[in-house]
Amino acid sequence: MPEDKAHKMTLVTCTAPVNIAVIKYWGKRDEDLILPINSSLSVTLHQDQLKTTTTVACSSSFKEDRIWLNGKEDNINQPRLQSCLRELRRLARKRRSDGDPSMDALSYSHKVHICSVNNFPTAAGLASSAAGYACLVYTLSRLLGVEGELSEVARQGSGSACRSMYGGFVQWRMGQQEDGKDSVAEQVEAETHWPDLRVLILVVSAERKPVGSTAGMQTSVETSPLLKHRADSVVPGRMEEMISAIRRQDFATFGELTMKDSNQFHATCMDTYPPIFYLNDVSRRVINLVHRYNNHYGEIRVAYTFDAGPNAVIYTLQQHMDEFVQVVKHFFPPETNGGQFLKGVPVSPVSLSEELKTSIGMDPHPKGIGYIISTKAGPGPQLVEDPSLHLLGSDGLPKKSA
Repeated sequence: MPEDKAHKMTLVTCTAPVNIAVIKYWGKRDEDLILPINSSLSVTLHQDQLKTTTTVACSSSFKEDRIWLNGKEDNINQPRLQSCLRELRRLARKRRSDGDPSMDALSYSHKVHICSVNNFPTAAGLASSAAGYACLVYTLSRLLGVEGELSEVARQGSGSACRSMYGGFVQWRMGQQEDGKDSVAEQVEAETHWPDLRVLILVVSAERKPVGSTAGMQTSVETSPLLKHRADSVVPGRMEEMISAIRRQDFATFGELTMKDSNQFHATCMDTYPPIFYLNDVSRRVINLVHRYNNHYGEIRVAYTFDAGPNAVIYTLQQHMDEFVQVVKHFFPPETNGGQFLKGVPVSPVSLSEELKTSIGMDPHPKGIGYIISTKAGPGPQLVEDPSLHLLGSDGLPKKSA
């Protein structure tokens, strides 16, 4: 007997990256469409270290749309999730009605099962929603045969997700149109453009952040005069300078702009009423450490940036990475299981000069940093070809972890 075609299940699995903004997005001019009050620019991180993996299945036998995140079933009716689903189904129907013969007439009318896992802490200020929504939109688009400008769809799930639709160095143009059609991401340079650039994520805390980004932005837009000044008068010039610095591989300018923009973003959080504190004592010590390290050498060798959370993201060049990791280990001594302190791209141990330690002159702060993830710029979303890596089984439900 041939397989019952009506109950055939289609499965697609993809991965998508995290991105870390060096010119920050903070504040929306339209909450529903997620339209920002300023443009932003980010570096897409390599998926070997940080990624979301998503499997989407569709079948006529499914009774309802369902989603599982990191092993637990979640609410499929979240408005932003629904926005992405609706928009992708609309685009699939439009493509079908435009007469594309390759479109399966049933696929966009079937219910879907979505299963998604992150290989890093969720909601800890590590851009999990950016990777998550980029992955969801990319995977659904492959399942439904939708092509074209997908960053606009991803943006409706999470603003910064639009930037995770591309690899390398990515700008999100704020756009002017009320319908948001021109508020899209575009690649400035590919991930291969600056091969010496390295990224270190110093994980200070893997807990959920005290104030979510959405709520924080809304309060900042309503109460912070500094935020308006930043969006209108500061960011446009910084975007141009940053793109130019990346194209020239000018680390000194890139680093200085990155740190100044991070500082101003957190200043707008302080200027919000009541103020929002994403940085903690360890975050401030890291800031101090970076400036003292750079001062010792009389040049910018490392740069920090902090998103809406306490974790530091450090940008540096390959030739300085080994030493700076050693500096972090010295001033933030890890717990005894030092083997797990550093994850990701290998780093060679080096010895620090007494002169450098004295010049930095800070007291060590044991256990201040849980671990370091060492990575670099990487590509955008990827299709996973190996069917054994699907997160959903032949019954359309999450596979049991081995």
